[in-house]
Amino acid sequence: MDLSIIHTVAYILHMLGILGVLVLLLLQTSKKPRKFNTGILHSAATALIAGLIMVGVQYPLNEENAAEWPLYDNTKIAVKLGIVLIILVLGYRQNKKSVFTTGTWATLLGLTVANIVIAYTW
Repeated sequence: MDLSIIHTVAYILHMLGILGVLVLLLLQTSKKPRKFNTGILHSAATALIAGLIMVGVQYPLNEENAAEWPLYDNTKIAVKLGIVLIILVLGYRQNKKSVFTTGTWATLLGLTVANIVIAYTW
C-alpha cells in the first residue's frame, strides 16, 4: 500500500479522534450531573495511534519527496503527545469514578482545545 494513502487515512482518523473528544466533552456542558463518556477514551486513543502512524510514515515519505512531505516539528509532536497522554490518564482515572467533576471536565476540555490550537498555530 502506498505510504501517502496510509498517511492520509491516519490524518483523517486523527482528526476524527480529536473531534470526537471535543464533541463528547461539549455534549456534557449543560448536563447536571455530568457523566463521563468512555467514548472520550476511545477517541483519544484513536487520535494517539493515528498520530503516531502519521509521524512514523512521514519520515520515509520525506526521503522520497522532501518538498511535498516536510518533516514535522519534533517539539510540537512531543507536546501534542504529552497532552493526549494526559487526556488518556485523566480519562482512565475518571472512568472509575461515578461523578465527572467540573474541574476534570474543564481540564480535559482545555487540554483538547490546547492540542487543537497547537496543531494549527505552532
